[in-house]
Amino acid sequence: MTFVLIRDAIDAELPTVGEIRLAAYLADGFLAPGSGYAPTLRTLGADGIGEVLVAVEPGGPGEADRIVGTVMLQPWPHSGHVAHGPDEAEVRALAVAPDAQRGGIGAALLQGVIERAGQAGVGHLVLCTQTTMLAAHRLYERAGFIRLPDRDWAPEPGTTLLAYGLRLSD
Repeated sequence: MTFVLIRDAIDAELPTVGEIRLAAYLADGFLAPGSGYAPTLRTLGADGIGEVLVAVEPGGPGEADRIVGTVMLQPWPHSGHVAHGPDEAEVRALAVAPDAQRGGIGAALLQGVIERAGQAGVGHLVLCTQTTMLAAHRLYERAGFIRLPDRDWAPEPGTTLLAYGLRLSD
């Protein structure tokens, strides 16, 4: 497992965060080149609504630290379509740089956003994911998320996003 520090992104890092999201989604085939969703993915969180977390890999001697992943916690009512009330928040845009994948960084980011949601008093953490993101589904299920099929939704014809939820408090 790769050691990373999970922390808040600073404003100057948001362009890098956007590029990591795009690179990860494109490399894994989850975003078509020229997709209309690319601008949203690139700028999500830049409006200051929600919390953007980053995974930072420490640099070696004489090397700078490197952002290798990101995730966002977005509270209701500013969240996407799967959060339904004030006790809910949504996990958005979990992404790991293509050259840093499969080292446990996604799991560390997910754990970080779960902890942040708990600290913020979120009772129910929700997210949506593409049907083809099978590795992400396994990651979410290992973390305790369960499917919420009644919250699945279609942002456009022919595209269905699967909803998952994790109860943090009663």
